[in-house]
Amino acid sequence: MPRLLRALAGLAGFFLVWEVIVQAGLVRKEFLPPPSVVLVTIFEQFGETQFVRDLIATFLAWAIALLIAVAIAVPSGLLLGSIPGLRTATAVVIEFLRPIPAVALIPLVLLLIGGGPEAKITLAVYASLWPIMFNTIYALGEIDPVLLETAKACGTSKFRTLTSVALPHTAPFVFTGVRLSANIALIAVVSTEFLAGAKLGIGNFIMQASTGSTRFDLVLAGTVVVGALGFLINGGLEMIGRRAFRWSTVDREAVS
Repeated sequence: MPRLLRALAGLAGFFLVWEVIVQAGLVRKEFLPPPSVVLVTIFEQFGETQFVRDLIATFLAWAIALLIAVAIAVPSGLLLGSIPGLRTATAVVIEFLRPIPAVALIPLVLLLIGGGPEAKITLAVYASLWPIMFNTIYALGEIDPVLLETAKACGTSKFRTLTSVALPHTAPFVFTGVRLSANIALIAVVSTEFLAGAKLGIGNFIMQASTGSTRFDLVLAGTVVVGALGFLINGGLEMIGRRAFRWSTVDREAVS
């Protein structure tokens, strides 16, 4: 059975168990509407302009944040992986910042740059740059020394060694980091929209639905759409990775 069909079969099984639990009366429908109601609500919401705008706002913030994270993390990882002294000097600062959850920085970011789209993009960049940067550093450390010595013995310049040896070797590792960071960025964007009260976004839609009415089907509709968006993003990146790096032996299945 193709991988996509197996994944969809698992998802269908999850919805079936959910439906049975609610229809059997184990959970009150008012608190947990069954998927047969939630899926109809999702279909109806896609006809609402505001919901579509929320979804587009979330997706754009996610895409911008991931691109910025890649632009910061890859050069930083190459520098830190190439210069041991710099890596040692910055290790304490990095290990201090890395465990801090992005949501813990929401008040500080709101004070510094306000509550516009910049806030959720900034926090998503902060949350998602670490896997990319550390995968880049790790990849540089895994380069076969024989390759580097051979390039050096042949008189290859450092720039040429970087572009022809280091970058092709690190690319699959970096892409694995991007896959990991993609869902982290989505979580950060939606969490910030929800907690900071963004004007647009799926997180704001869920927050409004949970506080302004008793329509829990709307809350779950927004939640399911976020899950579906994450599934599609991961699936799309996985397909790109398989085609772009089919020559690589990097175990990309580790993040499937």
